[in-house]
Amino acid sequence: MNESTDSEKYLKTGAHIGTKYKTDGMKKYIYKRRDDGLKVMDIQTLDSRIEIASKFISKYDKNKIIVASRKLYGKTPVIQFAQATSGKALTGRFIPGSFTNPEGKKFLELDLLIVTEPDSDFQAIKEAKKLKIPIIALCSTNNNTKDVDLIIPVNNKGRKSLALVYWMLAKKTLTERKEIKNEEEFKVTVEDFEYKIKEGKEELLKEKRTAEAKRRGKKGGKQLRRDSTSDRRDGPTNRRESSSNQRY
Repeated sequence: MNESTDSEKYLKTGAHIGTKYKTDGMKKYIYKRRDDGLKVMDIQTLDSRIEIASKFISKYDKNKIIVASRKLYGKTPVIQFAQATSGKALTGRFIPGSFTNPEGKKFLELDLLIVTEPDSDFQAIKEAKKLKIPIIALCSTNNNTKDVDLIIPVNNKGRKSLALVYWMLAKKTLTERKEIKNEEEFKVTVEDFEYKIKEGKEELLKEKRTAEAKRRGKKGGKQLRRDSTSDRRDGPTNRRESSSNQRY
């Protein structure tokens, strides 16, 4: 690691800051605990894992590498990474069967899966595991690492830290493939990898509206069922009244 550059970038973006919680699988990556309870991850381990991951990624067919993120802040980073390395990006909700159902419209072949957070990308991990596909995951201190083959210990909740890690992974992977002579030839900036707040607000608003519409739909469905039940209860009485009217 270049101490004067990479370490400063990690510190500046908070890439080493974890959560107040820790899982058994992440204990060994924790450097210390801050006074506010947040766990701090070792930046040297982070840097070495990025190096290892880029070498690992470079060994696979680039057209069969899938990078996934259900988190909004991971959307731009994974798209930029996929574009730079000729992989495929999966953002938003994972469609079940995407890896395991060849007849599905969204079916994708893969030899390697990279995920932004194991907990939110669990469905993608589950399907990749069934196929015995190796999995690289960006993991914070609170993440479940059970099915992960290569852990990159990093703050996977921050916009800037996600942008930095995927940017570094992209340029190092291209260097390992010898598609560029050195990392300086990589002209895409780390800012290009960063999810924009304005864009995020619009998508969050859209998600909120969709969720609200679903809630209203459920309430409407319950009301319809209550009305239907009420109609059925009233039915016999109405029929008796009708018969009574006909009789007399």
